[in-house]
Amino acid sequence: MSDVAMPSSAGATIAVSVHGPAGVLDLVVPTGATSVDVAREYAKQADVAAIPLLQTALGERLNASVSLGEAGVQAGDVLVATSGVHRPRKVTLREAAKNAPESPELASMIATIAALVAALAGWYAGRAGEDTIRTVTVGVLLACALVGVLPVGRHTRQRAAAAPAFAAAAAFAALYEPGVHLLPAILGASAISAAVVAGIGRAMSVGTDEISTVWIASGLTFFACCALSALLGWDARISWTLLVFLSMMAARFAPSLAVDVPDEALLDLDRLAVTAWSARDGHRGGRRGRIVVASDAMERLVHRASRLVTGASVAILVTVTVASPLLLHAAHIDLDRIGARCLVFFAGCSLLLAARSYRHAAARALLRLAGLAALASLSVHLVVGPGAGHLGTFFYVVVALGLVALAAAVATGRGWRSVWWSRRAEVAESLCGSFAFAAAVVAAGVFRRLWEMTS
Repeated sequence: MSDVAMPSSAGATIAVSVHGPAGVLDLVVPTGATSVDVAREYAKQADVAAIPLLQTALGERLNASVSLGEAGVQAGDVLVATSGVHRPRKVTLREAAKNAPESPELASMIATIAALVAALAGWYAGRAGEDTIRTVTVGVLLACALVGVLPVGRHTRQRAAAAPAFAAAAAFAALYEPGVHLLPAILGASAISAAVVAGIGRAMSVGTDEISTVWIASGLTFFACCALSALLGWDARISWTLLVFLSMMAARFAPSLAVDVPDEALLDLDRLAVTAWSARDGHRGGRRGRIVVASDAMERLVHRASRLVTGASVAILVTVTVASPLLLHAAHIDLDRIGARCLVFFAGCSLLLAARSYRHAAARALLRLAGLAALASLSVHLVVGPGAGHLGTFFYVVVALGLVALAAAVATGRGWRSVWWSRRAEVAESLCGSFAFAAAVVAAGVFRRLWEMTS
């Protein structure tokens, strides 16, 4: 039993038991003593280096500026000495969401799901045929698109990346009319709407936004391809041919456009080391120049290139998934149908082969999905499309299973990592690109038109 010496004149005392890391200590303290006084006495009596924090038996931390009598501590109460751990106060859901750490991966996943839901909402509202549903859906989607590009709140980058998808869905829902001949103009208007919203988001963003750049470039390209046939009165098949072919070519040129080191980021050590004596030496013996890139500039370059390549891969996946079935469906004449099938087949194979050269895991997976989407569209068209027969279906299924078995065997033996397979894959990718270019001429109807003119 120990008394806490207090300079105050308080005559009333309280007997308490303090449980701590050094055991139990019974103290008789004045009612005017604070928790800091009791904790200091406990540290002195128990020979503890640091002054602990005091809590009640229920885990409520005692305020250091309030005396024990005012805090409601009575004689015989048990106090707990801890090293700073106490029961957290109750927080509201809003405070918990505000104090939660940022999670870019989760925000990106939610933004992707939201973009897919917006596309489905726009497709359903456009085909619903009711003006009320269409008007409400268009208003909600436009509001979400404009709010998403505002540079306020958390996860602004993820919201700005998904906002153009809402604008494209709103444009599709507002402009859709039944008719295959109007589809290029509708999709072109949706693409330019996405590009406009992406441009607004990029103008309002504080830093550089690579995803908005991809949205603007892909939206303008999509609009140009669709507007070409709509303005010149050409068949819609030409627009889908251009989109499939340009998507295949974009998979080859996207990495070279993303990895671009500016000249001001390079440091020439030889030039920095020039002094008055070394400047007199005109010939330096053919030494190799030592050029170094700053580490922070290299990190910014890698992150920028990663976002650009990932965004380009997503654009390629969306374009191939949309344009491939439309191209196969728009080819009605036998010669054009053969060219369309060959173009989709070689474009899908080229995307699958181009994916192997990507070291970015997400971009590689997206390009593989784009190639598989093209081949899946071709498979569905061959099975249920015009001119499909049981013998032809059996043949294509057998060939597809053989290719799958070959890919599985090579992947199991890790043959793709060998130099021999790498060279063969490069040759196969070049051949697929060449055959796709030749098939694009046939699929667009140019070859048939020349044949008809000369015959």
